[in-house]
Amino acid sequence: MATYKRSVRVEAPFEDVWAFHATGDGLVALTPEWMHLQIESERGPDGEPDPDVLETGSTVVSTIRPFGVGPRQRWVSEIVAREHEDDYAMFRDEMAEGPFPRWVHTHSFYRDDGATVVRDFVEYDLPGGPAGRVANPLAWIGLEPMFRYRHRKTKELLEGP
Repeated sequence: MATYKRSVRVEAPFEDVWAFHATGDGLVALTPEWMHLQIESERGPDGEPDPDVLETGSTVVSTIRPFGVGPRQRWVSEIVAREHEDDYAMFRDEMAEGPFPRWVHTHSFYRDDGATVVRDFVEYDLPGGPAGRVANPLAWIGLEPMFRYRHRKTKELLEGP
């Protein structure tokens, strides 16, 4: 299993940054256009459609088509953990169906003197068995631009003028 991590400091209140990331709208806003993301459905833990907040047990069904090339790829994520305390919050989504044999993304948020540190930590395996494991270090080439975009967009949307 390979890992990827990236952090950014956002000059915005902790609660605002947390609330923004706790919804499907946040996912859409932070996904680069070149991924061609479409949210097919969001379900809360009790099966209710379009929940206001993605709680533990919520699922998001989406499709992506990176760079507009090839067929759309289905991606089903489930929120498997969620915590919220005074100075720390996190949620973890796990890919239940999609292009990777394993994808677990932990989103962590830390209060930091009126600002917020956002940390993304991804555990993943590339498809292709042994060949995929050999290529795992090269995944950084695709992950880094995507997460750099996400962090830049988070700052743009939440820091204000």
